[in-house]
Amino acid sequence: MARALVNVPANARRGDIIEIKALISHPMESGFRVGTNGKIIQRDIIQTFTCTYNGEEVFKAKYSPAIAANPFISFSTRATDSGEIVLAWRGDNGFEAVETKQITVE
Repeated sequence: MARALVNVPANARRGDIIEIKALISHPMESGFRVGTNGKIIQRDIIQTFTCTYNGEEVFKAKYSPAIAANPFISFSTRATDSGEIVLAWRGDNGFEAVETKQITVE
């Protein structure tokens, strides 16, 4: 299981712009490198990252083999209502990681 570090503010005022940051540990193997045994190392990348806020998609990224290992992402959205922010990573070989954070909007 991958380890994710997520930073979402716990509280915000309605209408504020909030910054969401996420880092996930993942080797991100491109599928182009040759291993010590002389064979190509199987591709193993995160393909997509999505963030939903109370069920509505607010951000989506599509990754390619050129992305670095342990990808970090930072983006902003507007605080509208209290609720759930769900961050999800999906990739090769059945990889899936989901983190859920709560935000209180006053």
